[in-house]
Amino acid sequence: MKVYTSRGEVPVNEKWNLEDIYSDLTKWENDLQVVEEMAAKLKGFDGAIQDGKSLYEYLKQREELSYKFNHVYAYSMLRVDEDTRDANSQSLLERAKGLSVKVSASTSFFMPFLLGLEKETLNSYMLEEKGLKYFEEDLFESFRYKDHVLTKDQEEVLSQLGEALSAPSTTFGMINNADIKFGEITNDNNEKVQLTRGMYSKLIEDEDREKRREAYKAYYKPYVELKNSIASTLSAAIKNNVTLARIRKYPSALEKGLFGDMVPKEVYENLITATKENIAPLHRYSELRKQKLQLDELRQYDMSVPLVQGVKQVIPYEEAYETMMKALAPLGEEYITILREFKDARYIDVRETPGKRSGAYNLGIYGVHPFILLNHQDDLDSLFTLAHECGHGVHSKLSSQHQPQITARYSIFVAEVASTVNEVLLINYLLEHEGNSDVRKHLLNHFIDQFKGTFFTQVMFAEFEKITHKLAEKGTPLNVEIFNQTYEALFREYNGDVVVFDDEVKFGWSRIPHFYRPFYVYKYATGFAAAIHLATKILEGDNETLQAYLNFLRSGSCDYPLELLKKTGVDLTTPVPIENAMKKFGELVEEFSSL
Repeated sequence: MKVYTSRGEVPVNEKWNLEDIYSDLTKWENDLQVVEEMAAKLKGFDGAIQDGKSLYEYLKQREELSYKFNHVYAYSMLRVDEDTRDANSQSLLERAKGLSVKVSASTSFFMPFLLGLEKETLNSYMLEEKGLKYFEEDLFESFRYKDHVLTKDQEEVLSQLGEALSAPSTTFGMINNADIKFGEITNDNNEKVQLTRGMYSKLIEDEDREKRREAYKAYYKPYVELKNSIASTLSAAIKNNVTLARIRKYPSALEKGLFGDMVPKEVYENLITATKENIAPLHRYSELRKQKLQLDELRQYDMSVPLVQGVKQVIPYEEAYETMMKALAPLGEEYITILREFKDARYIDVRETPGKRSGAYNLGIYGVHPFILLNHQDDLDSLFTLAHECGHGVHSKLSSQHQPQITARYSIFVAEVASTVNEVLLINYLLEHEGNSDVRKHLLNHFIDQFKGTFFTQVMFAEFEKITHKLAEKGTPLNVEIFNQTYEALFREYNGDVVVFDDEVKFGWSRIPHFYRPFYVYKYATGFAAAIHLATKILEGDNETLQAYLNFLRSGSCDYPLELLKKTGVDLTTPVPIENAMKKFGELVEEFSSL
């Protein structure tokens, strides 16, 4: 595989085309200016909205501002991500961030104003001004929060406390990203070197068990040493969340977390209960792992090593793209045409180059098209990442085409459905077209491990959040001991008795940044389960499900997430989708076992 030493070496057709947003910098500068003027104008509406006409005028101008501002911000962000070292791009992004502060300040008066209105007053405005029909759902959606919004003065105090309340998360981020120093490991030249995260993700999959053990111990070393500091930041984050839920009159912190997506707490509880009732195949997989690795004891540092060695495939980008299109053919001609356009019209930035942002993402820009960032490595993981991000990309494209700006963006709750459906169709295609039994085993192992990480691990995290928030609500002090006990008990329950515990296992809670964004991880698991259900039906040739799924991709956020999924035949208020996903996992483990 070619290693690129600069962006200039990458073929043009493998770089995204940012001229689709702005053909030159003058146009960006011009829009930046225009947004600034529009923000100043919006500020003038504070205290001046007296009737339907002025309310409509404000909302219309705010939407126009939002459209332009998104273009300004996205362009500067994408420029920086091409090369994070480039000072010119950094300066554009800094200016866009400064503009973002002005935009927020100019519209901050509106929510308290709106929630201060009586419903009758808002209804009379609606009758008075026909243009408000377009904003109606949004306006009345805001009213759902009325019981949880405080007086203007109290809201002002809370907003000023914002930075203090986010301090636990900021502190953990600093510890985890800036200050943490991992232990030492022995490199190939028999020298002691300090472990990095990048090295760890490779070493924990190494065939040499002693290397895995050494990396595991070195990785956990700082977390164990800093256990009291990290426990105090996590404890404070949980207590802050519980206190805010109380202040805002939510029945519990969990229900506060689910309120925005209008998800009843039964969905969260169903997910945990149905997973635990069907956990046997996961325990069976741990047994298989122990047998396959021929170990007397299976430990946590044995959980990530691939079980099939010597089958590393080289899959060049062109071939990966063709394979993906063949695998996704069951989604129909329109879907495949869009994918072809992604490649031909340069929506994708493919190659890893010095300074480029790591990882992968999709960014949909309303009025332009999606942009996809990859760091393609010509391997199996990169093929799956390509299919995953293109799932998000097509979702963005179809929602933007079929929805007005106000409902074009989809919620995080449904986002992972589109990406995971693609991954399930891809693994199915690869298994169907692979004759080599070692490669088949490798593919199955890859998908089982992914299923485990995206589903079971996230459900375990979700249960940890639920338990620790409940303890805080009862006034139980949260400390290292409580976190260790809770995490260890859950780890045992989910992974089975076959795993022999090193002391580090119980400190797993101390390294998870998602715990500082409470009640979020469960969405990975529900999205994954919904995708498994839909992909299975589509592969069975169920045309009704296929059409419903394509409509779902066109729907943006025109309804609440659970309702959008119900229209595809997935009802997450029942345990059925979770049970189906568990059944699928059981089948994968059985097939792997028989091979």
